[in-house]
Amino acid sequence: MTEKYEHLLDDVKTIHFVGIGGSGMCPLAEIMHSEGYIITGSDTSESDTLMRIRSYGIPVTMGHYPENVDGADLVVYTAAVKLDNPELVAAREKNIPTIERSVMLGAVASRYKKAIAVSGTHGKTTTTSMITQILTMANYDPTAVIGAKLPFIGGNARVGKSDYMVCEACEYVDSFLRIYPRVAVILNVDEDHLDYFGNLDRIKESFVKFGNQTEQMIVINGDDKNSRDCLKMINTENKTTVTFGFGKSNDYRAEITGESTVCDSFDIMHKGQRVASVQLKVPGKYNVMNALAAAATCLSIGVPADDVVRALGEFSGAHRRFEILGKPCGITVADDFAHHPTELRATLTTAMSMGYKNVWAVFQPHTFSRTYMFLDDFAEVLSIADHVVLSEILPVRETNTYNIYAKDLADKIDGCVWFKTFEEIADYVTKKARPDDLIITIGGGNVYMCADMIMSKLSGK
Repeated sequence: MTEKYEHLLDDVKTIHFVGIGGSGMCPLAEIMHSEGYIITGSDTSESDTLMRIRSYGIPVTMGHYPENVDGADLVVYTAAVKLDNPELVAAREKNIPTIERSVMLGAVASRYKKAIAVSGTHGKTTTTSMITQILTMANYDPTAVIGAKLPFIGGNARVGKSDYMVCEACEYVDSFLRIYPRVAVILNVDEDHLDYFGNLDRIKESFVKFGNQTEQMIVINGDDKNSRDCLKMINTENKTTVTFGFGKSNDYRAEITGESTVCDSFDIMHKGQRVASVQLKVPGKYNVMNALAAAATCLSIGVPADDVVRALGEFSGAHRRFEILGKPCGITVADDFAHHPTELRATLTTAMSMGYKNVWAVFQPHTFSRTYMFLDDFAEVLSIADHVVLSEILPVRETNTYNIYAKDLADKIDGCVWFKTFEEIADYVTKKARPDDLIITIGGGNVYMCADMIMSKLSGK
């Protein structure tokens, strides 16, 4: 798509959200509510998100029924909602316009003159969270749409009163091509969502389009070959390009300081000159890169270095991003969103460096297509952990046309076991784990429920 969406909301007063509790939906509903629109919503399961939505006086119906769209001028739905959903069917019958969530995000972003969109195969949520925290603490008063809860703002949305907006820009099904930001951040370009793209070249083509529709500045990972390939094809005339990374050729470079620690300290170098020193609270080299991307973005738009350092130093992470849930019985339990081999490698390498006696990786494979296409890669990176436990593959939007099963992955990993239910997994790991071990649940689906079961069982011992 090439058109912008400034006028999509003209003559709209009432908006109904199908699946309003979703992490991508609730922040949009919150923003539109703050702007005076009448918002209604529906969902199929209760959540903390729905409690927050209801606290604004927004009515939410449990279940999808045709009458839920009565009175709406526009219906917004998530990509997970099927076209035969009763509410979408009713909307079409009543000639009520319907749009997918990414289109709504594009419409919202078009209302902000200084929109910053964070793209990339990995690290979007953390980097978006970091930029949001920096701009907020520096009194830039941004609006934000984040793919997970950021404890600093008490949710995954922030409604500001300035021209600044920060949002995640996801490449899946070309969703980010609905956004025309002033500043685009490209963290990395990797093979993923091959069920849609088919190959890496098509992924690059999409990132090039995204770069071309960025208005003023592109902040891009200069260490990543695929990102550099995209940059060569992006028309950068009348745009500023800022590169970041560990390599000396980058405009902004991270130079690790002191002895190696779990949570790294680093100097931000700009064209050979030290700008500032940062001490992170979040672990892993990948978070140094995320922090550097956030710093490069904020420094490039004029945020003082002291504000950048202070905010990054206080950043404690986002929900499900190596989130420590507790330490019952002396066993640390954590949860992480990683669902791609590259992300798993970063998470497990970090976990193994933190001094635990044993690292128990409880992994929920996410989609049949990804598991099938990266089977050997998953086996390799999961083997980094001391012990691996698998759940069944989470289908998400797919049927198993690949004839792939969790057992196929387990058979490629020494000592790996797999179970059909989270209850069985929780029983197994809580019996096997010992004090000073780490149990980390990993995956892009609902494996956090297994983490909750593990916490409950250990706490009851």
